[in-house]
Amino acid sequence: MTIEAAYSCTFQHSGGSFRCVDINFSFMIDHNKIVEALRRIPDPGSGTDIISGKRVADLKVEEENVFFSLNTTGLEDKQKGQLNFRCQEEILKDFPDANVHIHMKAGGGVKGGRSVLPQVKNIIAVASGKGGVGKSTIAANLALGLAKAGYKTGLMDADLYGPSMPTMFGLKGQRPKIYEHYGKPVIEPIEKYGISIMSIGFVIEPEQAVVLRGPRLSGVLKQFINDVRWPDLDFMVVDLPPGTGDIQLSLVQSVPVTGAVLVTTPQTVALDDAIKAGNMFKIENIDVPILGVVENMSWFSPEELPDKKYYLFGKDGGKKLAQLFNTVLLSQVPLIQSVQESGDEGVPAVLKEGELAEIYHDLTKKLVRQTILRNEMLGPTKQVEVN
Repeated sequence: MTIEAAYSCTFQHSGGSFRCVDINFSFMIDHNKIVEALRRIPDPGSGTDIISGKRVADLKVEEENVFFSLNTTGLEDKQKGQLNFRCQEEILKDFPDANVHIHMKAGGGVKGGRSVLPQVKNIIAVASGKGGVGKSTIAANLALGLAKAGYKTGLMDADLYGPSMPTMFGLKGQRPKIYEHYGKPVIEPIEKYGISIMSIGFVIEPEQAVVLRGPRLSGVLKQFINDVRWPDLDFMVVDLPPGTGDIQLSLVQSVPVTGAVLVTTPQTVALDDAIKAGNMFKIENIDVPILGVVENMSWFSPEELPDKKYYLFGKDGGKKLAQLFNTVLLSQVPLIQSVQESGDEGVPAVLKEGELAEIYHDLTKKLVRQTILRNEMLGPTKQVEVN
């Protein structure tokens, strides 16, 4: 416990000398220690602490008095009361003589703060117009590439009809931990290879058919956002299902998406569908920046002829897509048998040695650069309203 005490004396002159007849102590509380105490309190909304979650504003310390506002946006009445009590408890644990004054207010409690996933700096949606183009493989390797580059990374498998991440990460049959947090059930994401992962594949059997209609799809996605205890993250990669349906719209309504990555193969039919996916992000009231394009299965090189390229699905489709949306071609990923084998083994290719790992590392670097440019040139991300 750290308390600095200041004191003053009242002196009285007697017998040719002065003596102190009254001492007044005033306790000075360290502002930084109050912040440390509040960091011990988990945020019931985001799962991070209430300082990182931007719940606390206008913190001021005056002698033994501590003043601050507590942003209660998105909390139930029971959670508000529990959070107030916990703040008092943690501060008084370190400073028993403190007078704690908390102003509870909803909305606008912290300037520039976000009430949804405030602990996540960048949310990257990985999208495609059609299935079978390797979107989930790109999302998995991209998330791992970011983690290997030193970024705190999470991966949300939002492809609710065809969840791939349990297989790709060797997590089939795994179940996330669920516990009560401020009277509300909270899901702990599963960690593998240094990233936090959540998938509907963790809560259903592998052979179980997922039969969900629009409102229920949105409900599951919102559970992944609001009921999962995501840690502090530099990047959250979201693997979207193919197409332009309810899940895509629910995502941009639920969280501020930093940008999208479009995945396509060079063939015309994939390109046509990818254009539709890109156009959805460019709708005026959605307006999510497209950070770049990944062209998957760009060519095939047999092992015995590694310098020979066979363009099985056409050529330069990714380049055309990037030009259409005035963005960059982040990578051209060749068709290599080891990609499929790595996914089936539960060890994505970026974790191995070789040409493919280098391609994914280069993709990661380019995406980070695009994200930095986007954040420098455009305003803060925000949720959108879709009618």
